[in-house]
Amino acid sequence: MNNRDNLIEKLVTQNNQKILLLVMDGIGDIPHKDFGKKTPLEYAITPNLDKLAKDSIMGKMIPVLPGVTPGSGPGHLGLFGYDPMQYQMGRGILEAVGLSLDIKDGDIAFRCNFASADDNGVITDRRAGRIPTEKCEELCSLISQSIKEIDGVEVIVRPSMQHRFVVAFRGQNLCDALTDSDPLTEGKRPLEVKALNEKAELAAQIANKFYQEVRRVIKDLKPANSFLMRGFSGKPRIPSMMERFKLNSVCLASYPMYKGLSKLVGMTVIDEAGKNIEELFHKYNELHNKYDFFFIHVKYTDSSGEDGNFAQKAKIIEEVDKALPIILEKKPNVLCVTGDHSTPSFMKAHSWHLVPVMISSDYCGADGAMRFTENACNSGGLGTFESRYLINYLLANAMKLNKFGA
Repeated sequence: MNNRDNLIEKLVTQNNQKILLLVMDGIGDIPHKDFGKKTPLEYAITPNLDKLAKDSIMGKMIPVLPGVTPGSGPGHLGLFGYDPMQYQMGRGILEAVGLSLDIKDGDIAFRCNFASADDNGVITDRRAGRIPTEKCEELCSLISQSIKEIDGVEVIVRPSMQHRFVVAFRGQNLCDALTDSDPLTEGKRPLEVKALNEKAELAAQIANKFYQEVRRVIKDLKPANSFLMRGFSGKPRIPSMMERFKLNSVCLASYPMYKGLSKLVGMTVIDEAGKNIEELFHKYNELHNKYDFFFIHVKYTDSSGEDGNFAQKAKIIEEVDKALPIILEKKPNVLCVTGDHSTPSFMKAHSWHLVPVMISSDYCGADGAMRFTENACNSGGLGTFESRYLINYLLANAMKLNKFGA
């Protein structure tokens, strides 16, 4: 932790101001030639966000470093005020904690995707057609029954949502310094997991044996007849948001990974926060008086972008806009609308592009923009800054930072 972080923590003060961070995952985008050279934010019809924009200040954020494409973990860590370069953790531990898996010191957790493969083991669909969660649960049960340990290392398997599941290895002398098996594209076989140092050799052997054993069990069960491993990680040590920023914080999210990350930074996680955007927003209203920092996560802007579905991404934005009056009923003192990274539908992947951000408060110094779009954010008063400094602006707008110096 650097001197700038220490300074903010010394300046923080508590009051009854409420901060609401609304994250539309992967919201950032680039103009699409098939949709009038507009982005989904520009294409969507958003009267409520437009109205909010007129009383807000905007800018663009760099999630990690210029030109670096972030994963969802680093992207969200930055939003919560943590330097993603300092607090590095794999996706596996985030998903595992989000699923309430009791990860102990020395365990290794990792995220898996069920995938589709041809007769030669070549991946034809990295997400197995996004199989239903019920099918994922069925397959995970089969794997759990078939593979309980490998060379004395206990194997724990838990289903997540759709094609996703989590695995933990529990045993002696395991190290998480491992490469992923995900080739990040179709048309290739899963990669061999390799150790990044000598201590991780045993774990690499176990991971590769696990792949072979699981393939033996599911190879005839199309479309989910293969799988990919990513984000090997152990249990991290990270200070809480209460310790750092004196924030009594709560997470309202559906997906385990975001619940897991929120737990690791000390947020209260509501297990049944809501099945859709409206339910998430109503849950915020219910909890408004219990917490002073609210993180609401909307996933499907990101998955629509990854699927290359521009129209669906715009539709999700419109659904958020339609439900926005629900959270505005409680008049949060500070409302921030942003994303953790960009997921351009034209690219079908996360990208390095800057992330639009909008902050509304009585003290924000509004830009007077007509809409919340990437282009409007380019000329916003917040300018361009690293996402780990967003928390400073949120605390300041909530009058939770004392003056520095005489």
